[in-house]
Amino acid sequence: MSIKPTTTDLEWTAVDERAVDTVRVLAMDSVQKVGNGHPGTAMSLAPAAYTLFQKVMRHDPADADWTGRDRFVLSAGHSSLTLYIQLYLAGFGLELDDLKAFRTWGSKTPGHPEYGHTTGVETTTGPLGQGVANAVGMAMAARYERGLFDPEAAPGTSPFDHFVYAVAGDGCLQEGISAEASSLAGHQQLGNLIMLWDDNHISIEGDTETAISEDTMKRYEAYGWHVQRVEPKENGDLDPAALHAAIEAARAETRRPSFIAMRSIIAWPAPHAQNTEAAHGSALGEEEVAATKRVMGFDPEQHFEVSDEVLAHTRGALDRGREVRAEWEKAYAAWRTANPQRAAEFDRIRAGELPTGWEEKLPEFETGKGVATRAASGKILQALGAVVPELWGGSADLAGSNNTTIDKTSSFLPADNPLPEADPYGRTVHFGIREHAMAAVMNGIALHGNTRIYGGTFLVFSDYMRNAVRLSALMHLPVTYVWTHDSIGLGEDGPTHQPVEHLASLRAIPGLNVVRPADANETAVAWREILRRYTKEFGVGAPHGLALTRQGVPTYERNEDAAKGGYVLFEAEGSDGAAAAPQVVLIGTGSEVQLAVAAREQLQAEGVPTRVVSMPSVEWFEEQEQVYRDAVLPPSVKARVAVEAGIGLTWHRYVGDAGRIVSLEHFGASADGKVLFREFGFTPEAVAAAARDSVAAAAR
Repeated sequence: MSIKPTTTDLEWTAVDERAVDTVRVLAMDSVQKVGNGHPGTAMSLAPAAYTLFQKVMRHDPADADWTGRDRFVLSAGHSSLTLYIQLYLAGFGLELDDLKAFRTWGSKTPGHPEYGHTTGVETTTGPLGQGVANAVGMAMAARYERGLFDPEAAPGTSPFDHFVYAVAGDGCLQEGISAEASSLAGHQQLGNLIMLWDDNHISIEGDTETAISEDTMKRYEAYGWHVQRVEPKENGDLDPAALHAAIEAARAETRRPSFIAMRSIIAWPAPHAQNTEAAHGSALGEEEVAATKRVMGFDPEQHFEVSDEVLAHTRGALDRGREVRAEWEKAYAAWRTANPQRAAEFDRIRAGELPTGWEEKLPEFETGKGVATRAASGKILQALGAVVPELWGGSADLAGSNNTTIDKTSSFLPADNPLPEADPYGRTVHFGIREHAMAAVMNGIALHGNTRIYGGTFLVFSDYMRNAVRLSALMHLPVTYVWTHDSIGLGEDGPTHQPVEHLASLRAIPGLNVVRPADANETAVAWREILRRYTKEFGVGAPHGLALTRQGVPTYERNEDAAKGGYVLFEAEGSDGAAAAPQVVLIGTGSEVQLAVAAREQLQAEGVPTRVVSMPSVEWFEEQEQVYRDAVLPPSVKARVAVEAGIGLTWHRYVGDAGRIVSLEHFGASADGKVLFREFGFTPEAVAAAARDSVAAAAR
C-alpha cells in the first residue's frame, strides 16, 4: 500500500486558477451576505487549501469517515470558509446554499468549524492553537493504531499509513498550547504530520510586529521539525507549484514532523483591503468586493458565482476519491487475509465494542482497608491494560503520583530514544509538563478514532487544561482525565497545589462528567462505567474527569449502583437496628464520604435515623429517572447535609433551604492533610453538628 498523493506531479490548469479565484469570490460573498466573519485569510489561503484538497490529500468525499483517509485540521478556525468552500467544491455534501447561510441559525456552516455538525470537519476549532495540538494527537494516534494492527509493515506500505495536515495562523503559533504540542511532536518524531503556517503578518491589532519578533522557523527547527519556506509569486499570491513541491519534500521526510512557512498577503488580491487588519475579521464592503471581482475577471454584479466548468472540475475529487479508495481497499483486503486475528480486533474496536469478559478483570478491593483512590485507579488500569489493547495513556510528568502507567515496559517513544522501554508503538505516553497540550492532544487522539486515551495530572492543574477540556465536552469525545491529589488532603504542598474551586468549576462545563469515587471499589465501578459509556451501544459519548485522592480512604463493599452517580451507601436504622425512614440524609463525595459515615454513627447513637448517600458523579445521578433520584434523596426528608472539601457551589440544589453544607470556602495551607481536615472543620463531629442544625431547621 502506497501513501502517495492523488497526483504525484502538480497538474495546474487555467481551470484550477479559475477555481482558486472562485474560492476567493465565495469567501467575500459569504461574509458580505451575513455581514460579519473573516474573509481575508480564506482569500489568501485559497491556493493552499485548494492544493491540499484537490491535488494532495487522500480522501473520499463520498465517505468522510473512511479509515484510510488523510486528516485535515484547520487550526485557524476563524477562517472556517477556508474549509467549508473546499468541502463544497470537492463534494463532501455542502452546497452553495450552505455558503449563503454562513453563520446563520441552523446552517451547516457555523462561524467556526464544528465536529459532528458538518461532514468533513475533523475537529472543532476556534480557540487558537487547539487545532495544532489536535493534529499532533491525530498523528500520535495514527502511529499507535498502526502498532495495534500492522506493526511489521514497511514504512508507507500499510493501509493504516496516512498523513495529518494542519493549517495554522500567526495567532495559533503565539498561543502557548501550540508550543507545548509542537515540542512534543518534534520529540516524538511524528513524520506523518505536516503543518502549513499562514505567515501573513496580520492579527486583529494590526501587523504582528506589535506583539512578536521571534524567528518562528528557527523555533520549529529547535523543536526538531523539518522546516521549509515557500516564497510567494512576484505578485504576492501563494505559489501552488512551490507549495506542492514543499509538501512532497515533507512527505518524504518520515522521521520528523514538517513545518511549511507560507508567506501570504491577507485578502489578496483586494485592491484596498489586502494586507490590512480590517480584512481579518470584517466584511470587505460592497465596493471592495466588486473591485476585487473585477481584478479577478468576475462579474461584480453577480454573487456566489461558480461556473459549471469549475464545479465539474473540482467535483472530480469524487472520482479520484473513489479510485484511491478502491486501491486502498485492495491493500486492506490483503491485510485482512494475512492478519485474521488483528482484523477481528480491528472490527471490534471500529464497532465501538469492548473485548468479551473484560469486566471480569476489574479488581475488587478488600473492605476496611485504607487505599488511596489514585492507587486503586493504577491497579485497575494495569488490569484493564492486559485485556483492552486500545486503551493507552499517561501523564504530564506525574505518572508516579497519578498512577497512570499502564505498562512499565512499554513507552510510546521513537525507536532511537535512549530509554530501554522506548517503543514507537508503546503503551505509556509521556506527555511531559504540558498539561494544556496534553488535553488537546488527547482530543486529537479521540477524534482520530480506533483507540481509547487517558491522561493524568493533579486536579489543581486542570486549570491549565480547561479550554481543551471544554472542547472535549463540546465535541462529546471519549477522553478520560485522571486528576489526582483532589483536595486539601494532599497536605504539605500547600494552597498552590490544593484544589478548592476546581470540582465545582469543572462540573459547570456542560457535558463533562466529573467522577469523585469514595473508595477503591467505587473507583473500579467508575472505570467500568466510563469504558462502558465509550461504547457505541451507549450512544452519545462524553469526556470524564476522575478526581482521585492522594491519601488512603476506607474501602467499603462494592455497590454497582455507584454507576448511577449517587446511591444509598448506608441506610438509616431505627432503635431496633432495622431499616427506618431517614430523619436526615448525609451526602458525601470522595474522601469525605468517610466523614459522613462516621457522623452517621454518632447520630444513630443519639436516636436520629441517618442515611448516607455517596454521590461520586452528580452528572450520572442527574441522568437517572426521577423515581430513582427520589428514592435516594426522598423529597419528604428536608434535613440534609452535603460534605465536600471544596467550595459548596454544587450542593445547594440538593440540600435545599433547611439543608447545610460542610465545605471549604477559602484556600488551604501547608500542613499534614489530617491536620488540615481537622483545622478546617472536616470532622465527623462537624458533619453531625450540621445535621442536627438541619434537623432543627427542617422542623421549623
